[in-house]
Amino acid sequence: MQVPQEFLNIGWKLKTGLPLQPAAAEVKRARAEENGKDDPVSRCLPGGPVKLHTTPLLRKIVQIPGLLVILNEMDMSFRQIFTDGRALPADPEPTWLGYSSAKWDGDTLVVETVGMRDGTWLDRGGTPMSGGAKITERFHRMNYGNLEIDLTVDDPQTFTTPWTIKLNQTIALDTDLLPYVCLENEQDLPHLLGK
Repeated sequence: MQVPQEFLNIGWKLKTGLPLQPAAAEVKRARAEENGKDDPVSRCLPGGPVKLHTTPLLRKIVQIPGLLVILNEMDMSFRQIFTDGRALPADPEPTWLGYSSAKWDGDTLVVETVGMRDGTWLDRGGTPMSGGAKITERFHRMNYGNLEIDLTVDDPQTFTTPWTIKLNQTIALDTDLLPYVCLENEQDLPHLLGK
C-alpha cells in the first residue's frame, strides 16, 4: 500500500498550514529534529485515531447493533465506536484511541471522540495534540470502492482554530487482515538518531 502524504504531515493540504499555537509549533519542531525517535509508533505503541487513518495498513470495520469496531492491522489494535446513543464521557480517563460515540446523518456516519492521551502524535512529522482535543469524523462511502472521511480537530490548547481535512481511502473488500506484531518485527529504533 502507498504511504499517504497525511501520514508524514497531516495538514499538508491546508493552504495556510496547520494553525499551531506557538508552544505546539515548538513541540513539533523539536520532535522533527529528533527524527521521530519518540513517536509512540516507533516504540510499538498505538498511534491514535487520526494517525490510524493514514497508516498504510489495512483496517476492517465491523458493525453490530449499538457498536462499530474498527480492527487495525497496525499493532492488531481495535477501536470501539458506540452507536447506541450514549453521550461522550464528561471527564474520561485518557486512552490511546479515546472514547467515541457516533450517529448517522443520512448516509454519513458522524463520529465524535474525546479522551485521547495528552501528547498524541497526529503524524510522523510530530504534530502534537492535547488530551483536551475533540475529533469529529464524517465517514461517507462515495461508491462501492471509495470512502471519504472529513476529519476535524478542535483542540484550543494546540491549535488557534479548529481545522478540517478530507481523507480519501480505497475500500479493499474480501481482504483479510494479517497479523502485524510490531515488537516481533521492530528493527529500526536503534537506528533512529536524534540529537
